[in-house]
Amino acid sequence: MRYDNRIKDAIRKGSRAYGVRLTFPSPEIVEILEAADLDFMFLDCEHGVFDPPSIENICRAADLIGVTPIARAPDISESTIGQLLDRGIRGIIGPHISCENDALQLVKACLFGPEGQRSFGGGRGTNYQVGISDMPAYLAACNESILIGAMFESFDAIKNLDKILAVDRIDYFMFGPADFAQDLGYPGQPRHPEVLKVVENTTARIHAADRLMREDIMVVANIKDIILEGGKTFVSKRKS
Repeated sequence: MRYDNRIKDAIRKGSRAYGVRLTFPSPEIVEILEAADLDFMFLDCEHGVFDPPSIENICRAADLIGVTPIARAPDISESTIGQLLDRGIRGIIGPHISCENDALQLVKACLFGPEGQRSFGGGRGTNYQVGISDMPAYLAACNESILIGAMFESFDAIKNLDKILAVDRIDYFMFGPADFAQDLGYPGQPRHPEVLKVVENTTARIHAADRLMREDIMVVANIKDIILEGGKTFVSKRKS
């Protein structure tokens, strides 16, 4: 089990971490991107095409090049999040957080006791239960290495924002822009002025509470954009 987390390091330094969002499994892409000196690899396990073996292989590749693997979970149940953490994921983005109970459930699923209720297994994420001489210290180190993010995708989250912000141990907050715009009545319009106004006001409230937004700590590129940009550059050079 690795305890390093380059995003949490960036938070401590007051800087930002750089990473790529994957929607399909490819350990090879992770290895190729070693030369880019990225900080993290973000697996979209809610909308992407991943299964447990592919997640584990990407985590293995990420560990080999010193990149932190994080994932958006399909849901915030303990079993779903536990599967991701057991594969080697070290950062969880909880989708559809809309109330205090959701936020508490997210934290509970990510952390071992006494902070949470994560189930202990013998998989890769807990070093196959090998070489653990001090279990309480080991569990505490695991908890410290996990990054927790909460994603807002409905206006209910804004109505319940103060209670959500009162939940300890969430490292940052973010919006799911498409779903959030849809819930506000503007499907397909995440840049609509009314949507942006709510996002800006909410961001100000989060900062006023001395909490972080994802944009404060992470810069994320989509793998499709990287591939398309490279392809377009290649073709333009050949045709020029």
